[in-house]
Amino acid sequence: MTLKQKLIMFFATGCYSGRIPFAPGTFGTIAAIPFVLVFLIIPSSFYGVYIAGLILAAIYFSDQAEKILGKKDPGCIVIDEIAGFVVTMSWVPINIYTLSAGFFIFRFFDIVKLGPVKYFENNFSGGAGVVLDDIMAGVLSALVLKILYLSGIF
Repeated sequence: MTLKQKLIMFFATGCYSGRIPFAPGTFGTIAAIPFVLVFLIIPSSFYGVYIAGLILAAIYFSDQAEKILGKKDPGCIVIDEIAGFVVTMSWVPINIYTLSAGFFIFRFFDIVKLGPVKYFENNFSGGAGVVLDDIMAGVLSALVLKILYLSGIF
């Protein structure tokens, strides 16, 4: 494997968290926490640029990793979970309560793959196919988390 391929796999697997032999998506979501904490240091006016850049990077690294591994959406690719969890957390203030609730809500939507999440998984291929279902899971999770936040639970 070339250095470029090793770097691609490093990023695509969330600093190798996706190589953990059980629950790689869950560990990938845990690996997303530093990316979520970025919201604490950047102005809210930059959230869109940050999220868009992360999604585009996730699509690129996922696409390249699929080619390297010769498999469609292998479980070790978790940069999609990282991007999806960042989307989940983008609509609420970051604190231990929203972070914890967001984690479980996102994992639920990512695993169960309701309606629109399943649509994106089934209708896109390559890096977009790997990432967009997690982005939709992140959008649904963000909506639920925002409703809970506005209701005063956190």
